[in-house]
Amino acid sequence: MARYLDVHPVDPQPRAIAQTVAVLREGGLVAYPTDSGYALGALMGDQAAKDRIRTIRRLDDRHHYTLVCRDFAQLGQLVHVDNHVFRAVRASTPGPYTFILPATHEVPRRLLHAKKRTVGVRIPEHPVVRVLLAELGEPLLSSTLILPGESEPMTDGWQVKEELDHVVDVVIDSGECGTEPTTVVDFTTDPAGEVVRQGAGSWPAR
Repeated sequence: MARYLDVHPVDPQPRAIAQTVAVLREGGLVAYPTDSGYALGALMGDQAAKDRIRTIRRLDDRHHYTLVCRDFAQLGQLVHVDNHVFRAVRASTPGPYTFILPATHEVPRRLLHAKKRTVGVRIPEHPVVRVLLAELGEPLLSSTLILPGESEPMTDGWQVKEELDHVVDVVIDSGECGTEPTTVVDFTTDPAGEVVRQGAGSWPAR
């Protein structure tokens, strides 16, 4: 059964965050709230946890996994960012955007898109996630928690617990979270950024 953690939405309890990080470091899979619905999270290098995400969401090889970053400096270690992209991404983060960019050698090959060698990156605005990332000290391998057959992410912590009780290890509930998935912008096909999924963020960001 998943551990259910009721966490303050603005000032999350350090003990709960420490427990979540401990589970992640032991190879666990976490369901956590973001500014764009719930997401599934694991350590970047954890192949078994990645496989669990793939099974829960029934993903294929074309899916772009997302590396959730604490700040722009961390993001810049994972993807190649030219001056134009730097300005566009910087202007819209933190926020409800996922950016598809060419990956650096810091990213394990198994996380890359099978053909393009790209990966998704984002910097969320949700206070709980930002504290979790600071405590973890590294990016979080993540995927929006959209169940098979659905088009919107899960948004209620207790419902996540009931639906995924035996397939995740921790569910963090901090009350209301975003209700729309991120807007996904692909910089590998269009220098100005092509919107491949319209979500919570308008593009270009203002």
